[in-house]
Amino acid sequence: MNREMSVAGSFYPQREVDLERYFEHFNKVYDESFSLPNIKSRAVIVPHAGYVYSGYSANIAYRILQNSSVKNFVIIGPSHRVAFDGISLCEDENYVTPIGDIKSSTKIVNELKNRFNLKTILNPHAEHSTEVQFPFIKHYIPDAKIVELVYGRAQPSLISEIIDFVLSSEDCGVIISTDLSHFHTLKEANIIDNICLNAIDYLDVHALHNGCEACGIIGVEAMIRSAKKLALKPTILDYRTSADASNDKDRVVGYVSACFE
Repeated sequence: MNREMSVAGSFYPQREVDLERYFEHFNKVYDESFSLPNIKSRAVIVPHAGYVYSGYSANIAYRILQNSSVKNFVIIGPSHRVAFDGISLCEDENYVTPIGDIKSSTKIVNELKNRFNLKTILNPHAEHSTEVQFPFIKHYIPDAKIVELVYGRAQPSLISEIIDFVLSSEDCGVIISTDLSHFHTLKEANIIDNICLNAIDYLDVHALHNGCEACGIIGVEAMIRSAKKLALKPTILDYRTSADASNDKDRVVGYVSACFE
């Protein structure tokens, strides 16, 4: 049973050679201006737009994860195409990417099913918020195993409990997927997105709900709750908007990458 690609060729390239060019470009641009922070993190927030728009931001977070020595990840993202209540667990054995399959972590799948009564709900797993993360994982952590969770109308407190459980194992990590505000002017987007960035930076759930328009706000809140509980320190790695790639400042989308240590 394979979790097949659904947005290859649109959100990210279908060919391995083209994917590798993206990763090389992201790293070249970053390394010309910055040094990667010396952070050991097992939990990150990453964006999920097309690589041309948000791949640079996500790439930084995956380089941080690469240094963590973690080999098992739970990827948590919002459903954009299927409306449903709760959290859907992908039970496929392999996740297909243009640079090779990623094995499912059957151990984590079984633990999540038993502890949280999770199961596959309808068919939300043709979901880009999680799928765009797979090639990054395969590139930076080739022997990683993963589990995909897609949520609809879900309680942040429950997702936070799942995060707590996953991070209780030293060889497990969590990847939270979200974009920020959508289709405001650049000036408006910067103001709105700054609410989200401050909420993450100060682990402030109340502030998060004072104007943040992240499409994955449920997952972000869950991560903030867990970070406070587990005494994890947040670091904003990158913030940008689609205007950085398109130069269109009238209808932009915001992106953030962050990590917790």
